[in-house]
Amino acid sequence: MLPGMNPRKMQQMMKQMGIQQVEIPAQEVIIRTADKDLIIRNPSVIKVNMMGQESLQISGDIEEQERSPASAITADDIRTVMEQAKVNEKTARKALEDAKGDLAEAILNLSKSDE
Repeated sequence: MLPGMNPRKMQQMMKQMGIQQVEIPAQEVIIRTADKDLIIRNPSVIKVNMMGQESLQISGDIEEQERSPASAITADDIRTVMEQAKVNEKTARKALEDAKGDLAEAILNLSKSDE
């Protein structure tokens, strides 16, 4: 907000211009990139709708974490590989790590080794 501006008046002006703001009560925001995660703790998240175009404004305490391929593998991914390739958990995890988290590649590689 602008300093010295009445918040109610500001809201009225924004409404007249077709701008709507809604605060989202988020606890944590995570933005995943190819090589790292941006974790925003204690976030203030505001959804802004301006003439049909929605955007988010996020502020808070930002922390960066490097991502390793192994951390991207989920329990669901492991279970899927286990069921599709009919292997145990250890074999499924290893195949996913070798395939850098690619489910299809992991299953294909395990299927090829059975032949």
